[in-house]
Amino acid sequence: KEGKILKKRIKVIIALTGLTLGTLHIINRIITSTSTSKELLPKPNSSTFKWRFGEIHYTKKGTGKPVLLIHDLTTGSSGYEFHKIENELAKANEVYTIDLLGYGLSDKPNVTYTNFLFVELITEFIKKVIGKRTDVITSGDSSAIAVMACHNNPDIINKMIFINPQDVAKLSKIPGKRKKMLKFLLETPILGTFIYNMFHTKKSITNRFMNEYFYNAGKIEDSDINAYMEAAHYKDFSSKFTTASYLSNYTNININHALSEIDYSMYIISGLEKENAKEITERYLQFNSSIEHCSIDDTKQLPHLEAPEKTLEAIQLYL
Repeated sequence: KEGKILKKRIKVIIALTGLTLGTLHIINRIITSTSTSKELLPKPNSSTFKWRFGEIHYTKKGTGKPVLLIHDLTTGSSGYEFHKIENELAKANEVYTIDLLGYGLSDKPNVTYTNFLFVELITEFIKKVIGKRTDVITSGDSSAIAVMACHNNPDIINKMIFINPQDVAKLSKIPGKRKKMLKFLLETPILGTFIYNMFHTKKSITNRFMNEYFYNAGKIEDSDINAYMEAAHYKDFSSKFTTASYLSNYTNININHALSEIDYSMYIISGLEKENAKEITERYLQFNSSIEHCSIDDTKQLPHLEAPEKTLEAIQLYL
């Protein structure tokens, strides 16, 4: 009798587990479908670069001295981040706006995303697509990509502009046991996807814009929220792999030595209201005192979205 009862209990547990996973899978599908239905990311005349890890989406506008725009590495980031300044920049420059591997409309394979991976991508993109030395404008964490690419291949990059670069202290953090467990959990097929979706709802992205990205909440546009939502959930569930690597510090790298050795022009643009912006800039200057810098009033993490005219003025003055 005990054996029969145990078998029944096991069958019930298996049935309930299957039902739960099935329900989570349906919820994941619904979230992905509704998040990408507006199709705000695709652009006319866009192109793809066939890299060995997948197809890389990018746009090219204008003629003149080349400029490469590299978005942040936070969830939902993509080339869309620069849509308010790229057209104006293209009046005097050949402007390339890229979706990094794992972001936006680019392929999002199940790999561990590291700084070295992105450095390889940017290096090959400049050599094979742009074909000549280029200026680079980065946002947030992608500053470390440009620094290491320039340090390893000084003949491919000219000037570098960092918009609110990541703190060098944060970039020095490496994956620990808890971070590795977090990455493992997020990468699990159904449960990990569900957890990812629950932490990247429209409400959570809106809160991020209001508390971290923008100083003036009244300037936040619905299209920006929806574009970040779309990038965070396109395509299917694969966006979680970049987030898993990013949150687990796999995209970090210590850039202190590279910063001190680079003798090319570097410029920092900070949001004046961003927390610790002044301290972050000072830490960069400790490793390279030749870095120039300025701040954009009444902005936080994304001055190129919140105050594009002021940001453009600072960029054009430097370029």
